[in-house]
Amino acid sequence: MRGEMSGIVRVSRLFSHVIRHHRCNAISNQHHVVRRYSNGKVNNSFVMGIFNGELRPEEVFPFPEVLTDEQAQNTAMFIDPITRFYEEVNDAAKNDQIETVPPEVMKQLAEMGAFGMQAPVELNGLGLTNTQYARLVEVAGGYDLGVGIVLGAHQSIGYKGILLYGTEEQKAKYIPDLAAGKKIAAYCLTEPSSGSDASSIRSKAVLSDDGKHYILNGSKIWISNGGIADVFTVFAQTTCKHPKTGEDRNQVSAFIVERSFPGVSSGKPEKKMGIKASNTAEVYFEDVKIPKENLLGEYGEGFKVAMNILNAGRFGMAAAMSGTMKRLIVRANEHVTTRVQFGSKLQEYGSVQEKIARMTVLQYVTESMAYMISGNMDRGAKEYQLEAAISKVFGSEAAWHVCDETIQVHGGMGFMTEAGLERVLRDLRIFRIFEGSNDILRLFVSLTGLQYAGGHLRELQASLKNPVGNLGVLITEGVKRSKRMVGAKTVLSLGDYVAPSLSNEAEKLRECVTRFGAQVEAVLSKYGKGIIHEQFILRRLSEAAIDTYAMAVTLSRVTRAINQAFSTAEHERILTTIFCNEAHQRVMANLTSLTTSAHLSHDQQMSKVAKEVFKEGSVVATPALKI
Repeated sequence: MRGEMSGIVRVSRLFSHVIRHHRCNAISNQHHVVRRYSNGKVNNSFVMGIFNGELRPEEVFPFPEVLTDEQAQNTAMFIDPITRFYEEVNDAAKNDQIETVPPEVMKQLAEMGAFGMQAPVELNGLGLTNTQYARLVEVAGGYDLGVGIVLGAHQSIGYKGILLYGTEEQKAKYIPDLAAGKKIAAYCLTEPSSGSDASSIRSKAVLSDDGKHYILNGSKIWISNGGIADVFTVFAQTTCKHPKTGEDRNQVSAFIVERSFPGVSSGKPEKKMGIKASNTAEVYFEDVKIPKENLLGEYGEGFKVAMNILNAGRFGMAAAMSGTMKRLIVRANEHVTTRVQFGSKLQEYGSVQEKIARMTVLQYVTESMAYMISGNMDRGAKEYQLEAAISKVFGSEAAWHVCDETIQVHGGMGFMTEAGLERVLRDLRIFRIFEGSNDILRLFVSLTGLQYAGGHLRELQASLKNPVGNLGVLITEGVKRSKRMVGAKTVLSLGDYVAPSLSNEAEKLRECVTRFGAQVEAVLSKYGKGIIHEQFILRRLSEAAIDTYAMAVTLSRVTRAINQAFSTAEHERILTTIFCNEAHQRVMANLTSLTTSAHLSHDQQMSKVAKEVFKEGSVVATPALKI
């Protein structure tokens, strides 16, 4: 205990110095940040473009370097004390065992400023940019995902809505205590009847007769920080007038609710598979009187508020998964370079080398996504929801694979609790489910992209009604389609953006985008609005989009490494080549399968099998032993 406390004191003193230094610099540089990021530029989405067969290199090249020298130095100053905190003070295994984060650790986190990383400095926060935040989250992801969830549920989604949509009065009232860790926040959206279908929530808020309060009734389940939070961002149905018919209809609104309001309560902490240190509980609202001024955002616009909160925070998940994978690769490397089997170290065997190489590639791609998105957000990008969703899907699944393989190379030792790897695996499982399940996010990516592409086709159809007035549009589209028919290039070369040594990989990316646009057009022409029901096709389309975007961000990052002569440039080039070669094959296979009769027949067979199992309630085949 004495050693633990001395560690707390050492880290606390070091971090106090760093925070004082950072806050002074943050205040003095606020004018610089405003000039840099509030220039009014709205970046188009790279992923949205590929659905239309458009390659938008300016959205991913060059790789973002958005930190000023001072911001980079300040961020670097945080890394060592945060790392020492997780190594010397926090005990992830103990937290998992006692299923909570001890009070002394929570206090230390508050003193470190960990509860207000992106809150403004004038409101007790650290005022970090998205890129700075991602770097610190990456550190946390490498050590304790349970603590990471406590912090993330608090600021990435818990009070993020107040920062994004709150009035100045709401920010002044709530943010200082939340940023200082004096109060904890939670995000309350999920209900028993509305998992991924957020618009179907049943909690209801009705304006009181005197017009001063909203009366809230309902409950929320599986709320991270639900049992310890003091402030909740709550979403509930409200009655709104239809703008055309004047009829009443339900629309979601967002509210700031305090635990101190009469009628607010929470259940016992849920027993979970992983992230046990985080508190997860059901939250109840019974005739809760919410002051009218606690409406968050516009009345009836709560669904948009909810989705934008999630969109704004997803890049942090990719950063955390990047940190987790980096730490796991260290563990795997330590084992395979020392463990001897059959007379040789494990590192000598090709099967082990392939595992380590694939793990490293996945980590590189995920890290590239995290900092591409955070950097573009810091540069003022507004359309990043598809990229953020892709980073969450890719990162969470990559981390699961890397952890599984780390356990595999450890053999029986990896299965033991003492190794600490099974805890990481349990913790990682939730990342493919919460903040938008990966299955739903895949549909989100494909349907949003198809909607954009469909809009382009409708514009083209409208142009045909006035061919003289829209001659330029029609000629451009006609040339593109003619080239496609004869196999000529319809997407410009990336030669001006990608390092010459990556010309083959750049050409593969160009081929993917060209084929993507053609196949999207074919799918929309065949299914029209009915495409929403073709989930076999939508899934493969999203897989192709994920791989295509991943190719682009890795090519951007490695180009920077080559152009700036990084000592690791050749290593990064190999990682990129491996990924792009395999991703290209997957993209082409997925896109081809969208329109070939053999694949469509296969989908129908899959659907038939599932329906027969649904009907039977179990497997249908006769038992192998017929008994």
